[in-house]
Amino acid sequence: MKTIVFATGNKDKVVEIREILGDLDVDLKTMKEVGFTEEIEENGTTFRENAAIKAEAVAAYLRKSVPEYADAIVMADDSGLEIDAMGKMPGVMSHRWLGDRTYPQAMQDIIEELKDVPEEKRSARFVCSIAACVPGRETLTVQETIEGRVAHEMRGTEGFGYDPFFYVPEYGCTTAEMSREQKNAISHRGKGIRAMRDLLIAEGVLG
Repeated sequence: MKTIVFATGNKDKVVEIREILGDLDVDLKTMKEVGFTEEIEENGTTFRENAAIKAEAVAAYLRKSVPEYADAIVMADDSGLEIDAMGKMPGVMSHRWLGDRTYPQAMQDIIEELKDVPEEKRSARFVCSIAACVPGRETLTVQETIEGRVAHEMRGTEGFGYDPFFYVPEYGCTTAEMSREQKNAISHRGKGIRAMRDLLIAEGVLG
């Protein structure tokens, strides 16, 4: 059985990832479960760069310090929200952009900032890059998105982060109003993890 170590400490992401990879015969661990507790400086300028930075940092630690996981596949994601009316901000700064605010406070600030922006110009997208470090190979990356709009109010209690105000017109609801299964089927992270899974299968890393 292959071991996949996912470089995240976000418990909500872990739940999603376990569900999305549930059909694979793999042992999924978080970086904390294998002893990695360091802060990773995400100083890349793109989602792909930051995902690779995180995966490579955890992979280097395992190869050097944790022999039992030296052959593990290390995966990481970097994701965020791009709002076209705000010049694609907050983008790669999506979490750091919060500052001292909670997500609901930040979303309310955005809703207020965009209050006079017409519907057709409220376009936005969630972006997710997935990186994978496989021993003896160069780092692999994939990137996926989900298109939507900034809603005029927060709705829904599922999901996390910016989900309550990310409206998907085709479904007539925010991603926080979707069931977990529905969201995983169409979300940026769901599509990204499945794309990386398929790439690893095509590369002969997973069977």
